[in-house]
Amino acid sequence: MSLNIEKGDKKRIVIVGGGFAGLKVANKLKKSGFQIVLIDRNNYHQFPPLIYQVASAGMEPSSISFPFRKIFQHSKNVYFRMAELRAVYPDKKLIQTSIGKVDYDYLVLAAGTTTNFYGNKNVESEAMPMKTVSEAMGLQNAILANLERAITCATKLEQQELLNVVIVGGGATGVEVAGVLSEMKHTVLPHDYPDLDPSLMNIYLIEAGNRLLAGMSPESSAAVERFLRKMGVNVLLNKMVTDYQDHKVMLADGSNIATRTFIWVSGVAGSHVGNLGTEHLGRGFRIKVDRFNQVEGMDSVFCIGDQCLVCGDEDYPNGHPQLAQVAIQQGKNLARNIRRLEKGKEMRPFKYKNLGSMATVGRNKAVAEFSKVKMSGFVAWVMWLVVHLRSILGVRNKVVVMLNWVWNYFNYNQSLRMIFYPKKAHEIQEREAREAVTHWGEDLMKEEKE
Repeated sequence: MSLNIEKGDKKRIVIVGGGFAGLKVANKLKKSGFQIVLIDRNNYHQFPPLIYQVASAGMEPSSISFPFRKIFQHSKNVYFRMAELRAVYPDKKLIQTSIGKVDYDYLVLAAGTTTNFYGNKNVESEAMPMKTVSEAMGLQNAILANLERAITCATKLEQQELLNVVIVGGGATGVEVAGVLSEMKHTVLPHDYPDLDPSLMNIYLIEAGNRLLAGMSPESSAAVERFLRKMGVNVLLNKMVTDYQDHKVMLADGSNIATRTFIWVSGVAGSHVGNLGTEHLGRGFRIKVDRFNQVEGMDSVFCIGDQCLVCGDEDYPNGHPQLAQVAIQQGKNLARNIRRLEKGKEMRPFKYKNLGSMATVGRNKAVAEFSKVKMSGFVAWVMWLVVHLRSILGVRNKVVVMLNWVWNYFNYNQSLRMIFYPKKAHEIQEREAREAVTHWGEDLMKEEKE
């Protein structure tokens, strides 16, 4: 296989990952005279802040997913290839992907993160993560299928396991999922499942720390906890999940919670690059970079967004928060620095400008912090709506999401609550099997060499 892209006389920038960071670099440099090659495992950009609404069947996946080829259809210097990064060879200025090799003049790693299960293989195999649109759709199917099964199951024990929902992780995603599922319990169940007692559905939010939203102020944490408890969510703080066995979430204190809907949003780890040694990795398996986002010891190789860990910033000694604004700002700064390098000028270090943070837990309930201003409740919720609506790509998608929110505010009676299990074509299954075997062989050869 091959990428089939003629390099020509233009310098080539290869961007691995089409999230907020990678997309920002591509957009800033698409008219700069470079040849841009964007590589991503999906053929679309997704909007992570609203993925939880797909999981609860509150929004269509297409409303928060944007095809790369549509985004760059008028950009002649931008090429997209659907592939995965396998290895980086900085001495040869070459990368190996799942569809072939490609050389570069500048390489930008912006592949984001994956769910971190902290080495617990059993939890990894049993829990449902929610980092991507496809994972959110899988969770949506599981929740709806469990509700259908709860009506017809033979025993009360099985019914309770099906109706109990356990969410592990008290960050923004955790509280948003807990809030939207609580609203689903109180609004959807009575209408769609009149023969099922809504009070039997229990939602548990488990956090190992002593408060929710550890990245925000104690005031915001307290406000979110108050909202969730009032909505009927069982918030369990200072509780650590150790295992999942026999449809039970096992806790470190010896207690357990029966459930067949086990959602894990407890942490993230930097996306893995096959041949990158541990000396290049920092906290959370993030790739260590300098103040200019250049990978240490690698010429013309940069890493931005959630995948990187900036070293040497006194304001953020443990790395910048893994937020969309950090990724966007790093993308802008790197695009400027690549232009400066081409002009023989010195690069400028990245300096994060904190524009604030926010989280929502449901209708009229949110928290927001901007500099010294902290707010909660309805005003914060409106701010959350405005900020996220502005960030969505495309006029059509903005309109669709806005109308969806307006409709949901007055009426929860949507037609999105359907269960689909898409079947891959035989050709696709065979291709993925061949690629999996090839990847496994490469890993085995690497282990033998080590």
